[in-house]
Amino acid sequence: MSINNSETQSDIIIKKVPVLLTKSQQNVLKEINEDLSSKKRMFRIVQGDVGSGKTIVAAIAAAQSIDNNAQVAFMAPTTLLAEQHFINLQSYFPDYKESIALLTGSTKAKEKAKIKNGLKSGSIKLVIGTHALFQDDVSFLLLGLIVIDEQHRFGVNQRL
Repeated sequence: MSINNSETQSDIIIKKVPVLLTKSQQNVLKEINEDLSSKKRMFRIVQGDVGSGKTIVAAIAAAQSIDNNAQVAFMAPTTLLAEQHFINLQSYFPDYKESIALLTGSTKAKEKAKIKNGLKSGSIKLVIGTHALFQDDVSFLLLGLIVIDEQHRFGVNQRL
């Protein structure tokens, strides 16, 4: 789904943030945008205390990727955390309700198949999930960004 005016999805999300982005958040987003615009692979760690705004930075980075017609995978180490991110990210992407999915080990087989088909066709723009995201039978049309929350809880090979 595309927005009907010239406003990008990342602009829409930034307007929804209840506080102004800090200078550090703005700088990180600028760097991420530059990386997303280049042809090189980006490996970046965004660190901060709980409640410091890492998720909003990730949401805006996801929107920047979606604005460029790429898909985004948002990985969390547990189903509970993936579900929380799914709820939060849905509120940031109201125009993409049909293009956001939650994929975990407990997702029912019929829904799992629908999500996998949507990822392969590109109709799903943002998928939030657990280890279920990097199974052999999960493929993307154009994966542009992977956000890994609590990356230390995944193995080195899983992160790669």
